[in-house]
Amino acid sequence: MGGLEYLFNLLFFHPLINILVFLYKIFLFIKIPGAFGFAIIILTVLVRLILHPFFKQQLETAKKMQELKPHLDRLSQKHKKDPKTLQQEQLKLYQEAGINPASGCLFMIIQIPIFIALYNTLQKFLLNSSPKAFVEINNILYSPLLKIQSINPWFFGYDLAVSPGKSGLWYYYLIPVITAILQYLQVQVSMPGQTPASALNEQKKDVKKDDTGDFQKAMNTQMKFIFPLMIGWFSYSLPVGLSLYWNIFSLFSIMQYNQLKVKNEKLKVIVKN
Repeated sequence: MGGLEYLFNLLFFHPLINILVFLYKIFLFIKIPGAFGFAIIILTVLVRLILHPFFKQQLETAKKMQELKPHLDRLSQKHKKDPKTLQQEQLKLYQEAGINPASGCLFMIIQIPIFIALYNTLQKFLLNSSPKAFVEINNILYSPLLKIQSINPWFFGYDLAVSPGKSGLWYYYLIPVITAILQYLQVQVSMPGQTPASALNEQKKDVKKDDTGDFQKAMNTQMKFIFPLMIGWFSYSLPVGLSLYWNIFSLFSIMQYNQLKVKNEKLKVIVKN
């Protein structure tokens, strides 16, 4: 096992498997139907809460960058023949606003190893539930009390280990549809708001039209429609348990985006008054 793989398993993969099994055992003990499904939900919520500070920082950075956009556009037009001066002026503007543009990517970077570990964790249970797989899982568990021989994958009429594409049942096809819709809503609420009218008018006076707006519009369209369709296809092809995780994560993202947007709107009203 390589050093990076060992570190990844130690910090992400093994802890997530242990937490999932621990939650599953608790729900089994209190005799709640669909124990494994609820274990996935609670694990997803825990991961989302852990990531919340990075998520909040990403939103705040995106909001400030949107407010700076008219000023950045004016600088681009003013120093378009002097890239070095343009870069210096942009950095100066970022410093005055108290933001680091790279910090907006931190949320996505932090998510990558956690997403991979979660996928690998659920894959262990849902894609390869053979006796050998459970031997491998038990070797990873921190305590003998957590050891398991099998799981019950049923959750409110759905087999979490079966993909909608292989189920042959009509109501399984609702899963990829719901997943695609939630992804669309998540992308919709996460997109930056429109530039204020006053700033937009000022921007039109000072900056000549270029292809940047068209490129950004095309990118937003792809994010809004192509990405949800892609995730919906994955949901159609992969076990329902993975879609359950993805959809709970999306619901929390939508709620947190809306919560922060409402908070920002209230702050604007207070400042105006």
